[in-house]
Amino acid sequence: MNGVVYDAEEGTPQGGPLSPLLSNILLDKVDKELERRGHKFVRYADDCNIYMKSKKAGERVMNSITCFIEQKLKLKVNREKSAVDRPWKRKFLGFSFTVNKKPKVRIANESIKRIKARIRELTSRSKSIPMEVRIEKLNQYLTGWCGYFALADTPSKFKEFDEWIRRRLRMIEWKQRKKPRIRVRKLKDLGVPDQKAYEWGNSRKKYWRIASSPILH
Repeated sequence: MNGVVYDAEEGTPQGGPLSPLLSNILLDKVDKELERRGHKFVRYADDCNIYMKSKKAGERVMNSITCFIEQKLKLKVNREKSAVDRPWKRKFLGFSFTVNKKPKVRIANESIKRIKARIRELTSRSKSIPMEVRIEKLNQYLTGWCGYFALADTPSKFKEFDEWIRRRLRMIEWKQRKKPRIRVRKLKDLGVPDQKAYEWGNSRKKYWRIASSPILH
């Protein structure tokens, strides 16, 4: 904390493999209890979603399972993070559901905010980084991210991210060509007609706007 290293004598390291392992051992009895009751649920480590047909049933099960965990297992339930709500309003391991009669698995809004923040960091115009290095770092991050969220039934989101990232990269390339005559020449080298190359090479539109123009696209 605050750059100071200290020895921890209690608890488990955040993000370490021991934490989910201990959770699975301790909460195995919760799985057995939910199965005995015939409830539909999904659990990973200490993160668990139980699915009921009504809010009233959800509140009843929430109270009874909380009592089971705290009184029989002597564990504490985080009541601030626990709630009874619609499945599409909750998230589980970065996923959620769509609002459909036959719901689909989607990427949770919080996960989308996190990837966008990370992409903005990697494609920041204020950082003077070679394009090859940017793309390498993007590939490293996106390979793992896409592999994890491949379960999602919403391919349109992946297409949306792809288009957004490419636009940000075009914006960086455009900003690096600061002089209009260099921009015009580069556009001509890419096969853009002379008139259009001159028009866009001398444009005063914002970088983000130009990055989505048919010429740069």
